[in-house]
Amino acid sequence: METRNQTGVAKFFLMEVTEDPELQPLLFSLLLSMYLVTILGNLLIILAVISDSHIHTPMYFLLSNLSFTDICLSTTTIPKMLLNIQTQNQSITYNGCLTQVCLVLVFTGMESCLLAIMAYDRYVAICHPLRYTVIISIHLCGLLTLLSLLVSILDALVQSLMVLQLIFCTDVEIPLFFCEVVQVIKLACSDALINNILIYFASSVLGAIPLFGIIVSYAQIALSVLRMPAAGGKYKAFSTCGSHLSVLFLFYGTGLGVYISSAVTESSRITAVASMMYTVVPQMMNPFIYSLRNRDMKGALGKLIGKMISPS
Repeated sequence: METRNQTGVAKFFLMEVTEDPELQPLLFSLLLSMYLVTILGNLLIILAVISDSHIHTPMYFLLSNLSFTDICLSTTTIPKMLLNIQTQNQSITYNGCLTQVCLVLVFTGMESCLLAIMAYDRYVAICHPLRYTVIISIHLCGLLTLLSLLVSILDALVQSLMVLQLIFCTDVEIPLFFCEVVQVIKLACSDALINNILIYFASSVLGAIPLFGIIVSYAQIALSVLRMPAAGGKYKAFSTCGSHLSVLFLFYGTGLGVYISSAVTESSRITAVASMMYTVVPQMMNPFIYSLRNRDMKGALGKLIGKMISPS
């Protein structure tokens, strides 16, 4: 098979969202609506946290960063899908694909780390309530968020630079709706052993370790709640974790769906749809989960919307 060096590959080709021309306008409208809801919902969360001094706390600081990450991750993938549907052209430039790979790695890693930090925040709030203000502060959350961002960027840059060293075959069709590092590496004709080792290492650092921290935090929370004598105290403790647990199940549930679909089915379209759900649905639903289940957030959003409607 004829090969080209890494600088000779002009473009990759993504999977079509649908092969049915009659469904294209419907899917375009659906994706556009989901994207706009994601942007608007998460932007409202950020503005509500900034505008209401009563919720200038570590928990809501982390939530606003999660919303910002959701906006960035959605913007990395959905606009290109919309453009491909509209133009009926599935190509993406080599540089554009590598940029998308890098950004997806940054923001998925960032989201995983933020969810782990939020779990630790809930652990301290429930298991050590009297020491909460001593242990947790916005300054500490800011440092942890910055560290998560730096680690995610480092991982994305290293993996992207390693992809640059690969030689690709003439067949450069990616069986997903966006560029993802594992699928891009599978297209390489050169040895990708180091790339695969890096992926497993990064999955441990930015996937398994945060998930382990979340499990440990909630195991401690569960034990602490079970020791509470009053049912009211148990309900209050659970209600403070309800929104975060819902987001966790949504994020890791869709991620598990991607893994299962790729393992049990040979249909690349099913895997592609599962991957799209992983990078679209949690980011759209997070604002609804936090605004509907959180009284403080509902109050802050009400004040913000009131100011927007009647500035005076």
